[in-house]
Amino acid sequence: MPHDHPHHHYNHHNHHHADHLHSHLTPEDAAADLQVLTAQFIDGFVAAKDKQAYLRLAGVPLERPGKAGPSELKLVDVELKTEWQVGTASPSFGTRELSYLPFPGEMIRERTNMALVYVSMDEKHLIDIRDFIAAKERT
Repeated sequence: MPHDHPHHHYNHHNHHHADHLHSHLTPEDAAADLQVLTAQFIDGFVAAKDKQAYLRLAGVPLERPGKAGPSELKLVDVELKTEWQVGTASPSFGTRELSYLPFPGEMIRERTNMALVYVSMDEKHLIDIRDFIAAKERT
């Protein structure tokens, strides 16, 4: 399944301090990095022969605490959603009408996203894979 993979030149700035060396990503680079990681995660999941093993290797929990009490939420579905943005619409100045700009064919890109679907007897919770990956990156 093709994904929109922009090719960015990362603007890493390494700084040497007395005890450590670290790198700073600009917000744009961090977003591009997350987009690449997400696309690779989705591609790997789709290609995996054993999807349960893939999720376990990636550290996706099969259960999560629920908000409605002591019951645990169970991972029951992995949802893939593919969209194609074919245009853009934004509010027009001084009117309730939208300014609409349809894209020419070469600008239309496929975007695929994934959600982890957890349920209990009392609730259903979807976790966007971008949020899952970003949280793992912070730890």
